[in-house]
Amino acid sequence: MAARLIRRCTRHLGASFLTMPAPATVISTCRRSTAEPNRSPALLAGIHTSTRRHPPDTSPATEQYHARQPERTKVDELIELASSVEELLQIPLGRKVTGNQAAALLVHICRQVVEQKLDMQDVVGDKRFQHLLNIVDSQISAVWNGNLVSLLRTLFVIRLDVSNHALRSVENEVHWRLRRLTFKNLTLLADYYTSYARTDGQKVLLSDIIKNVELRWTEVTDAKTVATLMTKLGHLSSALMDRLEDKGLELAEYFTPDDTRKVMLALALQNRRSIPLLRALSYHFMQKHFDLKTGVLIDMAFAYGKLNFQQTQVFQRLAAELHPRVPELSPIDVMRCTKSFAYLKWLNLPLFDALAQYVFEHCDKMTEVQLCNIIMAFARLNYQPTIGEAFYTKINEKLNSALVDMEPFLLVDVVWSLCILQQINPFYLSQVLEPHFFQRITEGTQLQKVENYKLKLVHINTAAQLECSNYSGPFLPSQCLDSWTSVARKKPSPLGSGVREALQTAFGDQAKYRCGVNTVYGWVIDGEVVIDSENKPLALQEYTAPHIPQPEGTKPLPSGAKRLAFVAREFPNYNSRSRDLLGRFAMARRHLQAAGFLVVDVPYYDWLELKSEWQKVAYLKDKMSKAIAEEMAQ
Repeated sequence: MAARLIRRCTRHLGASFLTMPAPATVISTCRRSTAEPNRSPALLAGIHTSTRRHPPDTSPATEQYHARQPERTKVDELIELASSVEELLQIPLGRKVTGNQAAALLVHICRQVVEQKLDMQDVVGDKRFQHLLNIVDSQISAVWNGNLVSLLRTLFVIRLDVSNHALRSVENEVHWRLRRLTFKNLTLLADYYTSYARTDGQKVLLSDIIKNVELRWTEVTDAKTVATLMTKLGHLSSALMDRLEDKGLELAEYFTPDDTRKVMLALALQNRRSIPLLRALSYHFMQKHFDLKTGVLIDMAFAYGKLNFQQTQVFQRLAAELHPRVPELSPIDVMRCTKSFAYLKWLNLPLFDALAQYVFEHCDKMTEVQLCNIIMAFARLNYQPTIGEAFYTKINEKLNSALVDMEPFLLVDVVWSLCILQQINPFYLSQVLEPHFFQRITEGTQLQKVENYKLKLVHINTAAQLECSNYSGPFLPSQCLDSWTSVARKKPSPLGSGVREALQTAFGDQAKYRCGVNTVYGWVIDGEVVIDSENKPLALQEYTAPHIPQPEGTKPLPSGAKRLAFVAREFPNYNSRSRDLLGRFAMARRHLQAAGFLVVDVPYYDWLELKSEWQKVAYLKDKMSKAIAEEMAQ
């Protein structure tokens, strides 16, 4: 029975004995087996083994394909030696040209046309060029993958009509071969095809390119590919972007400055704040000491500002590298640089002095929009140019003639920014506070945008009333102030809530303090207190309050009485790494002071150190006493 069993197994598993020696050898081997030392020779002699050879059962993984390189022909040599378009076009005449060679010729011809700046339409209309297209069209399956991908890009560069049969043939062949393309060719295809896909068929091909890259993302092995795919395909596939961010984190050490710029811009334009990747890119950027191009510096400043990612050492390097290059910048680069650092809330005085000097010297070469953007950037940081009045005089000369045709929202931004910088111009004020103008602002369809600009108009109106004595009108109507300032009321922050609770503990009686006061000036006060000449709190409801839209009291303040405004100062209210207020918050402080308030600032960096309730109450009382003392000293 044992012999029968072995015989059956031998028949079923014959493929396993492909290299089995002759039967006699098998029997002799079995006799020497240590597992069965007492096996009878007669039993083993009954084993039947087939001598038939079975074909090898090889899997695709073990198959080795040795692609035979085609022999080089005279046409291949001529393509390499040709140095002009005419020489390339002459090659097919009288010679047999394959589809692959025709594709290579087309690529070389278009490259020569671009390099020599020739008229592309003359070349495309040449019969010899059309002959090459026909050869490719008829032998498309013979074109190698690399040439096929390059040819498709070439046909797009020469702006061949999308309905051209040769172009559609190349696109269809690329579509069929997508899975067989190397990842390098697939990346090259993705690099340019996103810019050219217009028709429905092209969009389907682009969709399949994205799917193939998503499936093969593990084949990404270099930083340049990561940067290319993030830039070209990242905005089209969130899933792919997630994978590429992981790859970018893995390969961050090998990124060149240009690769870093591409990745940063891709993240910024897609508003993807990937903290681990940003940290890795920033670290390796600081470790490498390359000669950085000006464009790289400006683009990186823009990306950091757009993503609101703070990295002090990087900002210092960017500012230090840009400072000596300011005289060489173009007007648009000056605008971009200024705006980017304003978004970062990073005020580097040497750099901004150089930028202001550039604007002063090249004002005539700059457009009104560029100047407006620079003014808004200065206002955000509350930066005052060292050249002072001369700077603003030059700016006003340029802008005065453009106000009439300026886009309404941009005009409000510029006037609001000049109010922040204390450069109020009565002519500008009259332009934006004129009834017909602000009615155009309020008719916008974007509700949030309209509400923001209403508030800016209220701030401009406040500046006109409190800071511009030579301005006689017009002003905003009182009904506008009442309704527009209501949008300023927002849910208090944790710091604001803490200040209000401490005020309640400090003064007890609700009649002696107000919290969350919405003023007609467009600014919200976290807490308000009125004290008499002996520093004792008074009942607020009994006295007039011109800063409130609908005051309750009728009595004037007693002689020597003071009105105090407690204002919570959050972290975003300050310049980066500084205790200087940003422009709009500095203007709010000035307006409240001009309205008769003693402003008591409660900054976050002091408040966070206070742990107990009694410490917070004591801190507010101490700040109040100091504000009173400073006012009396003046």
